[in-house]
Amino acid sequence: MLRNYSNSRTLGDNIKLGTLTAFTAGTINIASLLIFLSFTSNVTGHYAVFAAEISKGNWNQVAVVGAWIFLFFFGSFTANFFVINFNKKSKYFAHAMPIVLEILCLLTVGIYGQFFYQKTLEEAEYLVALMLFATGLQNGLTASISNFLVKTTHLTGTTTDLGILMSMFTHKKYRKNPELIARAKLLSSVMLAYVTGAVFSGLTYYYLEFSVFYVISACLLVVIGYDLYKIHLRHFYTNYRYSKIYNKPNLMAYLYDRIHGNGEVVVKQQRPEKSKLVLEEKMM
Repeated sequence: MLRNYSNSRTLGDNIKLGTLTAFTAGTINIASLLIFLSFTSNVTGHYAVFAAEISKGNWNQVAVVGAWIFLFFFGSFTANFFVINFNKKSKYFAHAMPIVLEILCLLTVGIYGQFFYQKTLEEAEYLVALMLFATGLQNGLTASISNFLVKTTHLTGTTTDLGILMSMFTHKKYRKNPELIARAKLLSSVMLAYVTGAVFSGLTYYYLEFSVFYVISACLLVVIGYDLYKIHLRHFYTNYRYSKIYNKPNLMAYLYDRIHGNGEVVVKQQRPEKSKLVLEEKMM
């Protein structure tokens, strides 16, 4: 989900990333709406409030809402900063670090809300700001690594694009276009996952309250943990293949053979010695 970058990503990579992160975005948005009466997965409404407060001359609220908008922007900036500056050193680190920061933000909201929250306006404003930074990180990351194909924290563009695709599918030639079909699958999966996350948050918040942010963090851990598992599995198998090809046993190959009950490494180690012995006998 996180290792592949830009045009090297497959439809499966984007769907996995899109559905999991859209689920968390929907959960975050409804949780923040129920707790703080404010949306935190996008800033479209905040721009409207920002303009309205300017027209009223309510400069304190202008500063607060302006800071919220900036933090969403800064989250996206930070995510892409990691991607473009650390991608050559380690794609996994560059793509996982924004998710790690998002998890830390959400855990902070959950822990503070569960143990210290006094339901004051100032506290709510700070916690909303932290959540907007977190969703900015997520949206910036998914857009950056998917070449702007996946955006999961809001559905305005998703709904627009899906509507356009549905109208195109009224023509037979477009219904047979694999790229358009793949795009429709991706957008539909993101939309469904977002709504599912929102419904889940609405149903469970009254039981979990601020603990819902721990559930969201666990979902994001699945995102970064999946690729970590795949990387180690790939290295495990690579070491195994190396021992097979070059007849150089190593610990990883030994463990692989023990798990699968395979003794090929030992057999292949003996073959060069046997063939050498046969050759020496012939020469004698």
